Amino acid sequence: MALSRSIVIAGAGIGGLTAALSVAARGFRAVVMERAEKLEEVGAGLQLSPNASRVLIGLGLEKDLAPYVIAPDAISVNSARSGKELTRIPLGGATNRYGAPYWIIRRADLQSVLYARALNHHDIEVRLGCQYEDVASYAKGVTVVQRKGSARQQEPALALIGADGVWSTVRHQMYPDEQPKFTGRIAWRGTVDSKQLPREFNAKRVQLWMGANAHIVAYPMKDGKLINVVAIVTGQWNRPGWSEPGDAAELAQFFLPPRWPIAPRMLIGAVDSWRKWALFAMKDGGLWGKGTVALLGDASHAMLPFVAQGAGMAIEDAAVVATCLEEGKENVTAAFSKYANLRAPRVSHVQRTARSTGEIYHMRGPMAFARDQTIRVLGGAGLLAQQNRIYSWRA
Repeated sequence: MALSRSIVIAGAGIGGLTAALSVAARGFRAVVMERAEKLEEVGAGLQLSPNASRVLIGLGLEKDLAPYVIAPDAISVNSARSGKELTRIPLGGATNRYGAPYWIIRRADLQSVLYARALNHHDIEVRLGCQYEDVASYAKGVTVVQRKGSARQQEPALALIGADGVWSTVRHQMYPDEQPKFTGRIAWRGTVDSKQLPREFNAKRVQLWMGANAHIVAYPMKDGKLINVVAIVTGQWNRPGWSEPGDAAELAQFFLPPRWPIAPRMLIGAVDSWRKWALFAMKDGGLWGKGTVALLGDASHAMLPFVAQGAGMAIEDAAVVATCLEEGKENVTAAFSKYANLRAPRVSHVQRTARSTGEIYHMRGPMAFARDQTIRVLGGAGLLAQQNRIYSWRA
């Protein structure tokens, strides 16, 4: 493998695999190291707004993804305070408005499509069960230390991209004092067979229920056969990690009557098995790496999920870092510096927007009443317009 065009990527998640496809499309060879022996589902569903779907379509993945995606008609915005729908944000015309669709997809399906395409690309090698351990960075490249079983070896390359998630080993080695901070929020997720719920829950739309210190998002997946349910609550439980089993009775205490009407409580009650994880976030603007090592996705800028942009930002990162490498392959340090300068303001805006959106969702008392009135006045079109800066982005 030619050192001058080899990029090592730590992590085979959404961001890492998209980065591999993106750099390979620009003439580089990619080696993806993934510590897991097989790719397993982390999380259930994803919302991919036009800024993210545009990148995937640009990689030629639209036909591959077509059997798995659902294009929702709208986001139904509901208030637990009133028990009523406040408005619907229209998404059916997203392609006409933004030049790309709004998609819902199972995370595992997106990852499997990316993985299959990577396996079939002559310039991409995916190594499962291969753990990244260390890196030495030089002006002209890197040497990456990896372990597979008991075998340890060194890999020379042009650059390393750390796409190994919120608990990134690559980031920790470069920034040992910069660790994710607990946000005071806990996410619970589960799925429901759509046949178990009334017809109104099976429509091609995202349902958002806002309440005091908690909210619920639900939407169809897998050709409408499953409903993905995510509940986010305020709490102190903050065990680091990806997820662990959750007690349904514990979650139900956040959604009791009379504060919560029957519809969202029905959603919560229909889930048989819950997983929960504490939400951690990185500093605004992210951390982007040093020299010939770059960071991408949650490794750089893990954020709250309130504008559904975690995966989207990783996908954007992949497109931008590949373009910067193509334009600056003679000086990777400068290329990665440009990548950081392009991404930091964008990511910072999305992080702040997600944080403020969460505060709005979880309002209570008079503030919740004022929020509901404002949403009614703005209407769905007005709320959609507030997302223009995020959805209109192009690499």
